[in-house]
Amino acid sequence: MNTAGRTSTRDIARAAVRSELGQVAFELFRREGFENVTVDDLAKAAGVSRSTFLRYFGTKEDTVLSAFDAQGERVADALRARTADEDDWTALRRALDTVIELYHQDPDEALALTRLIRDTPALCARQLEKQHGWRPALARALADRTGRTEPATLAHWVRAAAALDCLNAAVDHWADSDGRLDLVALIDDAFAALASR
Repeated sequence: MNTAGRTSTRDIARAAVRSELGQVAFELFRREGFENVTVDDLAKAAGVSRSTFLRYFGTKEDTVLSAFDAQGERVADALRARTADEDDWTALRRALDTVIELYHQDPDEALALTRLIRDTPALCARQLEKQHGWRPALARALADRTGRTEPATLAHWVRAAAALDCLNAAVDHWADSDGRLDLVALIDDAFAALASR
């Protein structure tokens, strides 16, 4: 077997363990409350040592928010893949479908996760910080769509920030409705509200 095969197998195994630890943590947070659970509690519930748990997640917040780590790049990639004749605002809206997929896969779990994040100041702040980190990638993707090698403009940055705010407002309304409202329609409405000046 070559090194790439071993690395791939190791990465798959690591991702599986990380996913399992994250699920155990999420269930414990839902049951006990985020602030009431320590890293030691998480390790014990998962049946691993504290140091093993910390090898997979550096903080309690990471156990909840790690699912969001790659989303910014996925949205940026989806944005670059949109047709060149599509305006930036429409392209941003369509690129955010990659985020919405997670809510459609398991709406009940997505609703519980959204509520946990919204109700926990440390998680809410950390999620916003992560999303703030998506802005450069989205602005760069918008600039790349022009086919020129110029840097992202202020307009690109503003559109990226506004798109993320539309996403957050729609998710908040969706959560407030206990998941009864259509998240896709909410995001469409949020984007339309800014498009109609």
